[in-house]
Amino acid sequence: MTHQPTNPRQNTGRGVGLLPALALVAGGAGCLSGCASHSPLAQDSERQLRQSVVEAASRELADAQTQPKPVVTARSEGIESLNLREDIQHELEQMAGPSSYHAAPEFGPDLLGTPARTVTVSLERAVRSSLENNNSVQFGRISPAIQEQQLIAAEAAFDWTLFSSLTWDNSDTARVSIGGQPSVDQNQSLSSTLGVRRSLIGGGRFTMQQDLSYTDQATPGQTFSPNPANDLRWTFQWDQPLLRNAGSEVSRAQIRVTRNAERNAIQTLRRDMIKTANDTEQTYWRLVKAYSDLRITQRLYERGKKTRDQVQQRAIIDANNAQIADATARVEARRADILRAQANLQLLSNQLKTLMNDPSIPVGSEAILVPADQPADEPVQFSLLECLRTSVQHRPEVVNAMLAIDDASIRQIVADNQRLPDLTMRLQTKLSAIDNEPLKAYGDLGERFIDYLAGLNLEMPIGNRAAEAGFRQRRLERMQSVIAYRNTVQQVVSDTKTALYKIAFNYPLIEQTRASRYAAANVLRVADIEKEQGLGFTPERLNIELNNQESLSRAEQSEIEAITDYNIAIADLFASMGTTLERNNVEFVVPGE
Repeated sequence: MTHQPTNPRQNTGRGVGLLPALALVAGGAGCLSGCASHSPLAQDSERQLRQSVVEAASRELADAQTQPKPVVTARSEGIESLNLREDIQHELEQMAGPSSYHAAPEFGPDLLGTPARTVTVSLERAVRSSLENNNSVQFGRISPAIQEQQLIAAEAAFDWTLFSSLTWDNSDTARVSIGGQPSVDQNQSLSSTLGVRRSLIGGGRFTMQQDLSYTDQATPGQTFSPNPANDLRWTFQWDQPLLRNAGSEVSRAQIRVTRNAERNAIQTLRRDMIKTANDTEQTYWRLVKAYSDLRITQRLYERGKKTRDQVQQRAIIDANNAQIADATARVEARRADILRAQANLQLLSNQLKTLMNDPSIPVGSEAILVPADQPADEPVQFSLLECLRTSVQHRPEVVNAMLAIDDASIRQIVADNQRLPDLTMRLQTKLSAIDNEPLKAYGDLGERFIDYLAGLNLEMPIGNRAAEAGFRQRRLERMQSVIAYRNTVQQVVSDTKTALYKIAFNYPLIEQTRASRYAAANVLRVADIEKEQGLGFTPERLNIELNNQESLSRAEQSEIEAITDYNIAIADLFASMGTTLERNNVEFVVPGE
């Protein structure tokens, strides 16, 4: 498995043409019940099934097909609406915003009571490590290998079986005689059986068997020829069901179900890898936000301390005790916010370490992960039709739903077959020879003693209620699987549209929150200018300054929240389309292949 750095700004309008997409779905539906379509009784049912599967996908794409052209996320007027000079904008950027922070924040003590240590982690490293080392992914990697062995075991039902037996018998039996002492039958025998048998694809079983018995009899008054005797028999037998359990559709049903289970395990592993990669990216961006929140909160606290000190210094002029106490309380509340921000950062750091499971940064380590990458703030181009089409084609959940329909179809075929009478045919040929020497018996085999047997055995439950109920059950289960497929397609489409809505919402929100941050910073800048001019040193104006500081802090946090939510929405979009691994240049290699 290889992995390259993530590019969150790549075009999200992936996919293939609509007709190939529907052809893929229709082709999958056509293969749902394999050879079942060869049965005249099943053709109408299979046509309805294919039509239902195709309609489930095409119905969800119908509206998007009316506007196939891609669109680009756009913003309305933001900072420009403030009409700020370029030099003022530069000054405001130095007061607040991502580019105004240069030093690392204070993380506080760790659980060891020592100053916190930090490890800088890139998003590329976090995703790569999670896909390679995450415990859930490692656990899931084993499932396809387990299913592969179960498939081998199911296919082994058609392997040749060797059987053998050996019996020695020594009898000394009294026998009634006339006018004398009881006579004695003395008999020594050694019997052996050796053969092979195999279950056939058509549902029958073929057996080749050799029976060789050696007998040495010693009964007074009787003569046996040959004595000792070597009785050799070769039997060729074919047992074939003609109705119930006949045909490869029934005999290979378990193999097909097991093969689907293997495919399901592969898709489940792919789903888990997509989820792990997406969870890692989401946690990474939340860590970015927590890191920014900590810096914003600490700067707010430092600004508040200066304002509080100025209020206290005016105690001898015009500040009363209530105003001083209010300023002090607000500063202490900001200190509490710092502690919350530090705790939140440490918790998210531990969550990311758990997802990464990096041996060099174990979860038990007290090192705090510091994000090295900044979230992207650039438009993306997407097509609703392409995104929905890609999600229906590539989401593992859709593939698993198709496999569930196939499993239900296979079980329905078997249940339909079980309604037939049990009519079994047996054809048997037996070659035999007997001599006092084994080699001579082999030489005489097939020259004289040849037996033929042909038989039919019929069995049918009166009313056949169990088989009929079983068939109705399987038919209803397949109806459920088709409904579950439709529900899966709807959920996949809903996930994709939700991610697109969030992208379309958060991209302009970034600019709007940035404009709000500029406006709040400008209010504080003007207050600082008035203070330098001696107009802002009254307790009331200092209290307003505390309010302005908090407004600026909230504006900064809203901006970073909008931009991280935007990047999370992009990650969610690729996860909803099932292309997260491709986006991260991860080659999905199935274990054991």
